[in-house]
Amino acid sequence: MCGFTGKLFRDPSRPVDGALIERMKACMAHRGPDENGTHLQGSIGLGFQRLAVIDLESGSQPMQTEDGKIVIVFNGEVYNFPLLRAELKALGHNFRTRSDTETVLYGYRQWGPAVLERLHGMFAFAIFNHTTRTLFMARDRVGKKPLYYAHLDVGTPDEALIFASEMKSLLAEPRLERRLNPMALNHYLTYQYVPHPFSILEGVHKLPPAHYLRWNPGSEPRIERYWHLEYEPKTAISIEDAVERTHELADEAVKMRMVSDVPLGCFLSGGVDSSLVTALMRRHVSGPLRTFSIGFNEAKFNELPYARQVAEKLETTHEEFIVEPNALECLGALAWHYDEPFADSSAIATYYLARMTKQFVTVALCGDGGDESFAGYTRYGGLARMAAYSRLPEGLRRTAAPLLRALERSMPGSPRARQLSFINRASLMEENRLYVENMVIFRDTMKHALLSPAMRAVMDAPGGDSEALTVALMADGTAKALVDRMMYGDISLYLPGALLPKVDRATMAHGLEGRSPLLDQHVMEFAARLPADVKFPNGRHKTVLKKVASRYFSEEFLNRPKMGFGVPVGEWFRGPLAGFTRDFLLGQTASGRGWFDMTEVKRLVEDHTTRRTDHSHRLWTLMMLEAWAQTFLDRSDPTDGPLSF
Repeated sequence: MCGFTGKLFRDPSRPVDGALIERMKACMAHRGPDENGTHLQGSIGLGFQRLAVIDLESGSQPMQTEDGKIVIVFNGEVYNFPLLRAELKALGHNFRTRSDTETVLYGYRQWGPAVLERLHGMFAFAIFNHTTRTLFMARDRVGKKPLYYAHLDVGTPDEALIFASEMKSLLAEPRLERRLNPMALNHYLTYQYVPHPFSILEGVHKLPPAHYLRWNPGSEPRIERYWHLEYEPKTAISIEDAVERTHELADEAVKMRMVSDVPLGCFLSGGVDSSLVTALMRRHVSGPLRTFSIGFNEAKFNELPYARQVAEKLETTHEEFIVEPNALECLGALAWHYDEPFADSSAIATYYLARMTKQFVTVALCGDGGDESFAGYTRYGGLARMAAYSRLPEGLRRTAAPLLRALERSMPGSPRARQLSFINRASLMEENRLYVENMVIFRDTMKHALLSPAMRAVMDAPGGDSEALTVALMADGTAKALVDRMMYGDISLYLPGALLPKVDRATMAHGLEGRSPLLDQHVMEFAARLPADVKFPNGRHKTVLKKVASRYFSEEFLNRPKMGFGVPVGEWFRGPLAGFTRDFLLGQTASGRGWFDMTEVKRLVEDHTTRRTDHSHRLWTLMMLEAWAQTFLDRSDPTDGPLSF
């Protein structure tokens, strides 16, 4: 697990400034504290920060072919590289290392972009061919590893492409202007994160998962997709056989991810997914196995007792950490490491969990991915509450819609007006739109009240319908059943936008590698083809995965109510952090940006403090935005590390 960066000029006579590459590397030294390297040749400059996990002695990067014609920087792990390496050796390629990076390098030389179809793992990489002057960059199937880029000074002698594992590295380039992307802000308020291919800065983009970018300087960068998760045709299979095959695939995925030349352990929340991963790890470890958990003093957010049960049953060496309100001292670190405003508050817990874990191991497995492939979220259970209201005549509901929407806008502080308007609108929506509407943080009417007039105009511009991003993705693939469409939408946008960056940034902030067996390509592809009545019989969540886990744990343990990985920020905002929250969101710095109607921000703070309405997620969304702005927009040198708030 590492970080890389680079710059390529269109003009072959323009050399890249080595000092710039050094500054870009320094911004993400945390991703690779063990070693760094630079490749400068002609119009290309590449930088690399290494976290040594496999082939500690000879896996240095940037790495070149024997003839020096092709060079690579690679972040991630390719778990099937020994098989690919053997195949490439049989084809006449000579290897000097035991690393997966060299396998990708010669795989690209042999197969070109088609090498991506053979790679089994998590990755982002950049390859430059000095002979053809072609830059080739790619990202793994679900977006576990990040990749940002910007195309600068197009059509001028200074035209160049810059790219990096973290956006902050791009800010070392003085030609990149730091301007807020209003459309990205609009989407952020909807989702709590900035979805790909957008970034919070104008001119900076995220390469989407399962895509590659190819640039021959002088032409436009070309982006193509190389993989889709297919839901059809369905596999004819019984629940019993589906459970057996899932167990086999998950066990193999765990086994593959336990290959490491450094100590490894497992994040253990006590939920079904992480408990299953730990149990499967125990199958392959006869000696000590380390597990790590985080908890809270607030009982309804604390799963530590369940994690202890698993640790005791599986006889692991278990470590725990309690997060208390002073955890918001990490606000500056979160803003710095996440590059963009990121408002999943469980990032607080993940950040501290990663910091604790790094004290003991360098690689940690986790349970991410089980919900999205095996129907684990409660929201997949349908929207039964709408059923009674939907029995009212459709004509009446359509007539009432604009009136209720006007009422909601005129009474932004009324939860009842907001709820009634939403229920009426929802009853008229098609299924995909209804699913998305139940997940957003600031709905359109709320954003309309919150945003300043200048920013509000973005909502009405082409592309301003944020919910449409997920709706379009849900209809993009082969999924037919509603539960499949919901999961595909989450895998396509929510997973790479929220869950995977949360873990990647938190772990890499501490030089820790995270691995997710349940996001294994073969596990996901098998789960996608399962019929809905096998995967989600009678609306029962995560049926197949729970049956797999029942080989190791009791039914009572597995079927308790789902808690998720939440953080009690709502109570913190009303208690020890109330004053800080008010000052931070309503002070002159925040109000001077002109992004929001500060009367509405004040109302949100007061409604939450007085318990009139729970705005905890919305307030955290605004706090992370302001922390990001102070970190990356306000300072003369945005690469100067985290702020202290």
